Amino acid sequence: MRVLGRQLGVEAMSLYNHVANKDDLLDGMVDLVIDEIEHPRLDVDWREAMRVRAYSARAAFTRHPWAARFIDSRVSGGLGRLRYFESVLGVLRRAGFTVDLSARAFSLIDSYIYGFGRQSLNMTSGDEEGMQAAESFLQALPTEAFPYLAEMASMHSSSPGYDEAADFAFGLNLILDGLQRVLDSALST
Repeated sequence: MRVLGRQLGVEAMSLYNHVANKDDLLDGMVDLVIDEIEHPRLDVDWREAMRVRAYSARAAFTRHPWAARFIDSRVSGGLGRLRYFESVLGVLRRAGFTVDLSARAFSLIDSYIYGFGRQSLNMTSGDEEGMQAAESFLQALPTEAFPYLAEMASMHSSSPGYDEAADFAFGLNLILDGLQRVLDSALST
């Protein structure tokens, strides 16, 4: 709170006129980020609703890279967070997912979004600095000991033209396809 107060140019104690404590502040910050995520609509196919939500969440976490690690750690949820959870679960339940499968689907999709975002933050980018770092790594890599790693590193994320959005779509489509199969199986029994 002292650091935040300093950055805002106020005394840390004055912040307590607006929030009860650090947890209250983090809850509010997380709630604001979640409010930026497009809530899934009930009037579209569940897969499309989850796809739109995933892309919107990815964009929000790209704008606020600190937020993903706090979302699931917050005990109390603000109204924005609760409305968001309710809309996601509503789409899944209306599509025919059981309560248990809805929870699993929600967790799976969110784990993918958060994990992909974290990996993106840690990846070298396709800019010149990132390319130089990747080149240095490849030159130091004993390719005879790690031929598959060297092959992938030289042709994938460090290469010019790498399409991170296409990688995200590939994984998301696999998840949605798998969930559709689980849903179809559950509905046929």
